[in-house]
Amino acid sequence: MPTKLLSTIQLILAVLFCEFAGVLGAVLTATGQSPWYQNLHKPPFNPPPWVFGPVWTALYALMGVALYLIWERRGSSAAGPMALALFFLQLLLNAAWTPVFFGLHALRLSVAVILVLWVAIVATIVAFRRISPVAAGLLIPYLLWVTFASVLNVSILILNF
Repeated sequence: MPTKLLSTIQLILAVLFCEFAGVLGAVLTATGQSPWYQNLHKPPFNPPPWVFGPVWTALYALMGVALYLIWERRGSSAAGPMALALFFLQLLLNAAWTPVFFGLHALRLSVAVILVLWVAIVATIVAFRRISPVAAGLLIPYLLWVTFASVLNVSILILNF
């Protein structure tokens, strides 16, 4: 198989892998449609439900491209295995948040998960930067969104305490 075709397939698989993490969380729970969520008190800056799907789709795509860039360079840096481990850790935490918040209705635990997720994203960006500054940069919008989501999550916890 020609190298360019193989690289394109690997890129597509990396993006699909990340998108799958988001789909899995959404499939496991009825996210914004449940009466429980609709009855929660939310801050005025809470986006309408239709915003989350497109934002997360774009963020997972950027994460997939970043993963591909690091995967391609994983052997050229001693930091490669740690960078990938951090990436998969943050992706696991990302996938865990949705069932914790929407499935278990565990507001306190969801705050803990999202704060650990935020730290894991920062660690991933630092690790990625050593290998590919472009890959690290692709994760910045994700970090910004999770920062916003963290504030939103804490606000919902406070308003519903």
